This record gives sequence, C-alpha cells and structure tokens, in this order.
Amino acid sequence: MGAISSYRLRLQRKRWRLRALRKRRELKPVADRTVSIRADDVLLFSTLRNERVRLPYFFKYYRDLGINHFIMVDNGSDDGTREYLESQPDVSLWTTNKSYRRARFGVDWLNWLQRRYAHGHWCLTVDIDEFFIYPFCDTRPIRALTDWLDASSIKSFGAMLVDMYPRGAVDAEEYRAGANPFEIAEWFDSGNYTIHKNSKFGNLWIQGGPRARTFFYDQPERAPALNKIPLVKWHRTYTYVSATHMLLPRGLNLVYDEWGGEKASGCLLHAKFLNSFVEKSEEELVRKQHYANSHEYRAYNDGLKDNASLWCKWSEKYINWRQLEILGLMSKGNWA
Repeated sequence: MGAISSYRLRLQRKRWRLRALRKRRELKPVADRTVSIRADDVLLFSTLRNERVRLPYFFKYYRDLGINHFIMVDNGSDDGTREYLESQPDVSLWTTNKSYRRARFGVDWLNWLQRRYAHGHWCLTVDIDEFFIYPFCDTRPIRALTDWLDASSIKSFGAMLVDMYPRGAVDAEEYRAGANPFEIAEWFDSGNYTIHKNSKFGNLWIQGGPRARTFFYDQPERAPALNKIPLVKWHRTYTYVSATHMLLPRGLNLVYDEWGGEKASGCLLHAKFLNSFVEKSEEELVRKQHYANSHEYRAYNDGLKDNASLWCKWSEKYINWRQLEILGLMSKGNWA
C-alpha cells in the first residue's frame, strides 16, 4: 500500500474514533460493573434488541467457553431483555433508544466502549445469534486460544459465519429459552461460497451459503458478507469499520496467509433461522434500521413467502468443529 493510501486510512481511523467519542452521549449506563474486570479477563461485546428468549443459552455457552465479563448495549428492548441483562452479575449494561442505523449499526457504540474498557484485553465481539467455535473448543477454553495467540504474537483471529437452519420450515418448531438452538437448526451449507480480497482494507470477503442461494440467487453480489474478525487483542487506537467484517489498522485484517499456507481460524455458528425469524424480519422492515434501508430483510421476507425452508439435498448436518475443518471452513493452522 502506498504512502497516500496509508495516510488516508489513518485519517479514516481517526474519524471513526472521533465519531465513537461523540456517540458515547447516546449511551446511558444501567449496570456498570466494569470495576470488577481483571487485567487478564476475556471480554465479550454485543449490541442487541428484544432477544430475551435467546439470552439464557447465550450466557451459558459463553460462560462455559471462558468469557469473564460481558459489555452490552440494549437498543430499546421492550420484551424484558434489559431487565434480564441488568440482573446478571457479570454484565455491564448500557441502553439507548437512538438510531441503530445512525450509529453505523451499533459499531460506534461498541467502538467507544471498547476504547474505554477493552484496552489490553482479548475481546470477542458477536451478535446474540452468533456462537464462536475454534480449534479444540470442545476441550480447551478460550483462554487457551488467546494464550497461544499471545505467544505467537497474533493480535486478531478470523471466523467465517456459517448459517445454520432446520430441515423443515424455519418456523415449524418453537425455540424455547435455555434450549440449544442447534438442536433445531442442525444443518448448514458445506460449499457454495465465494471469496475475494478487499484491496483497500486487505480483508477477505466471503459470500454464499443458504442466504445467497435462497434470497439473493439473482443478485449474489448483494448477499450478506460471511467474513468476520470477532476476536481481537484490543488497543484503544483500534476501531471496527463495518460490523466485525474489518478493522483499522489494516494489518488486523490479515487473518489469513497470503503465501498459500493456513493460519488458524474459527467459525461463528449463526442461529438466525429459528421460528422467531419471520416475525423479526417483518419488524425490521418497519424499523428500517439495517444496512441499505433493510434491503436484506426485504429479501428475507419475500423469500420466506414462497418457501419457508432453507434445507436442500446438499445440506450437511453439523457434528463438530473437526467436520468444519475437514470441509475447509476453518483451520487449526499450526496450533497443536
């Protein structure tokens, strides 16, 4: 990258940091327990709205994985989400009724909280329907992964989003609080992915899977991005640019080996397609708080009217992380 392009990216990073500084005024602390965060704690950051039914399993999953503290932004929930989060002893909670879209889909809010509380910590940034898996996650806590990354002088860790779905109609079986969503949404696409490099930010751009073939078959270039960099050893000067798809400084996006080898990587199992999804997509069409004026949710809503099932004859039933490694969707790299 040339000097001029590099300088422009530094200016852009400064602009996003200043924007986050301004957007902090939109956040109201409800339960600030950050004083209890220890120097070596692994933190989780998330923004959410009306996800009360998902929270019990979400917290169980990530506590079992080894997350020490949760820093969360509730965006105007009215289903008991705020009250539930406030009652959790390892959660620090902020609320806001301001526009999710005008906060760059929550990125500005989290960038500020990460700048304020995450410096020097390994931080996992996920949505409430995303479940992080990594090599040996069935036998090793997340601290084992971050210790290895520290020892290897690696500051960021990539994960591909894998959409999970049931065999029948998306809304056929009711999801109940506390249940494992992947006992319902057991299936995924083992192939059907495209990948290219973003020349400006240096990250890989991955698209495909069931959403591309079902909702964006006529415009695959508009399908949602599946590349994410959710785990970062945070520094107060860092900033996410677009959700967790890419960061600045640019070097944090190089979570792959440009010379043909394989770096360790993980996946985010995406439990979006449960029975609540149809109602959620209709709500987001009205709210218009998502990217491109909720174009993605319009595609979902139209597609589900014709066919409420994402399953096809090429779908594969999920077993474990080793299966995803064999399929080439993640890698243990040189972590033994």
